Amino acid sequence: MTLLILASLSVWIALFNALLFFRNFQLYRPPPEPQRSTGVPTVSVLIPARNEERSIRAAVESVLSSRDVHLELIVLDDHSEDQTSRIIRETMHDPRVRLEFASELPAGWCGKQFACFSLARLASHDYLIFLDADVRLSPSALSRMVAFLESSKADLASGFPHQEVRSFHERLLLPLMHFFLLSFLPMDLMRKGSDPSLGAGCGQLFIARRSAYWRVGGHAAIRESRHDGISLPRAFRKAGFRTDLCDATSVAECRMYANGPEVFRGLLKNATEGVAAFPRIFVFTTLLLLGHVLPFMLLIVDIFSPHYGITVILALLGAVLSLAPRVAAAIRFRQPTTTAILHPWAILVFLALQWYAFAQLLIGAPATWKGRSYQRT
Repeated sequence: MTLLILASLSVWIALFNALLFFRNFQLYRPPPEPQRSTGVPTVSVLIPARNEERSIRAAVESVLSSRDVHLELIVLDDHSEDQTSRIIRETMHDPRVRLEFASELPAGWCGKQFACFSLARLASHDYLIFLDADVRLSPSALSRMVAFLESSKADLASGFPHQEVRSFHERLLLPLMHFFLLSFLPMDLMRKGSDPSLGAGCGQLFIARRSAYWRVGGHAAIRESRHDGISLPRAFRKAGFRTDLCDATSVAECRMYANGPEVFRGLLKNATEGVAAFPRIFVFTTLLLLGHVLPFMLLIVDIFSPHYGITVILALLGAVLSLAPRVAAAIRFRQPTTTAILHPWAILVFLALQWYAFAQLLIGAPATWKGRSYQRT
């Protein structure tokens, strides 16, 4: 009877996630092509760069290939210890490129937030594009992001680029980004108001109206955060502004990490501002284990003790409902289908990382990223 109850719960949870996922699948659209009659927008592209020699040239060159915008590109070298500055200087034959250097990091600031705040103070155009140094844009990306911001009537918008994944752990864990976004965020409600709890985004690519950005206080409003993908939209919404999301798969791509250890460190650095926050970690752990791990465990148990009762039928239904969003996401977002079928294993690894981060928070261990240490919050 206990297994039957658990199997029933797993089906309801997986069904809820699948229904929300496929509803959001319809709402989560690529940015539109700009209307030619609206004029050419002026855009400031702002790239914080700390030890980015691996990717900065491709990022800068992709921005400079942009069309249908008046553009300035400002790159801030945030105390890099590699060849980042030299590589940027090699692109400065184009007058649209500026290289600036960060001042000392003030107490109480996360490095990226201070770099973005410093960049915004240097910008002069109507639209601010905050771009990670490992993102490459298509020539139409900037004009389409402006068109999306205007069509959505939002003040801040975020695009989720195509995630380039090569190593096993990249392929296993990074596609969960779209799964969590579309399976847990009610986008209908997000677009109807400015409730801060419904704020979400991707820190790799943001566009903001300059006037709204400064009324919010800019990145100073989230100075301690390591997770601007969540904290920046919530700051805008808390100030009464609207935010929105678009599918940037067709206009941007990014390789966040190069191997398994980088994936783990990257997910751990901001975990306690996301799933690993108290009491959220208990809620997500329960939902994910029941809805996306238990059905597969029940099926495995049945292999060794076959009885083909209602429990195994429910488990099979739960497994199908759990995998359907991952397979659909793999097709649409060009994710690896081979690791989509490892969904329950990906959930277990992800939860293990979240609980490790939560334990680190409890003992007061700092989070580290790019040579800096931050107190977990």
